[in-house]
Amino acid sequence: MKDSSDQVVGLIAGQGRLPFIVAQGAKKCGLRVVCAALSGNAEPELEKLVDEFHEVPIARIGAWISKLKKYNVCNTVMVGRVSKKRLQEGSIFRLILAYFPDWRVLRTYFIRLRGKDKRNDTLLYALADELSSGGINLIDSTKYCKEHLATKGVMTKTKPSSTVLSDIEFGWKLVKKIGELDIGQAIAVNDGDVIAVEAIEGTAKMIKRAGELCKKGGWTLIKTAKPDQDMRFDVPCVGIDTIKGLKDANAKCLVVEAGKTIIIDKPETIALADKLKIAIVGH
Repeated sequence: MKDSSDQVVGLIAGQGRLPFIVAQGAKKCGLRVVCAALSGNAEPELEKLVDEFHEVPIARIGAWISKLKKYNVCNTVMVGRVSKKRLQEGSIFRLILAYFPDWRVLRTYFIRLRGKDKRNDTLLYALADELSSGGINLIDSTKYCKEHLATKGVMTKTKPSSTVLSDIEFGWKLVKKIGELDIGQAIAVNDGDVIAVEAIEGTAKMIKRAGELCKKGGWTLIKTAKPDQDMRFDVPCVGIDTIKGLKDANAKCLVVEAGKTIIIDKPETIALADKLKIAIVGH
């Protein structure tokens, strides 16, 4: 017997901790969670947490829809990492061919994206439209994990220095412009200079590169949402691994956008930052 659509939520899951956090939040709200786990990306352990777990091919959108609709799912959260390199123009076509795409993927690529650029946002909007045509409504990905969102102000006991505060004001407008151009969501700044910009490699590798370029340390990572961030997907995330990476790279501060950045396992992440003397600031 199918659940009522208001008693169940879908979860399209990629890599990482975020699908676990969303599933836990939805369960706390008394909802059944039906998971369409992207093959080669979602963690197998997620099956123990959700009510229904189905591994689905990454390039068969029709399979995602059919598995979710089997349980009367309408509202769905899509979270978790999929390699950004797979979304690059020029590689997405090889990807979908390699994974034996269904007609929905082909329609998304050749019809919905016809004449458009192939940036991440464009691809994701086209994907959301295709899911909607099959009765799957993507919702705010933070709906069931609001307690993990960054808040405004200093979130750690460790306080940023006056020099760091100046770097934050210097870098904020710059990182917003980078996001507007869909280049990346983070920059590294130190003493009024930009020492690294995030691109396709992702934040973790950019942090490592910034540490190599600023060997004296003391620099600040500023990570922000894009202007007019669509909270259904690609919401910026930081967590324990981010803090460890910053420590290894001799950074002193992490700045994120309040209300639009997920701090994965927030209490543990903040506690680790304090232990390692790294300030976390919500701007």
